[in-house]
Amino acid sequence: MKKRKNVKVNKANVGDTIEIKRGIKKRKKGKVVIVRKNSVIVEIGTNPNTEEPIKTVVNHKNYKVIKRAKS
Repeated sequence: MKKRKNVKVNKANVGDTIEIKRGIKKRKKGKVVIVRKNSVIVEIGTNPNTEEPIKTVVNHKNYKVIKRAKS
């Protein structure tokens, strides 16, 4: 049986700015749009051709909060 490490997860809230720590989008910053149980959906920019937002899903372990949204 494997032992699980207890990792404290600092969840972001909607409107917070985060920096992605792992994966293809590493070091990208974005604004949290939706918070889920195990991840957040982040808007990291806009498509210059269609003006649509570019969004990605990031696990809570794979980002750090840069700036908290004002309540």
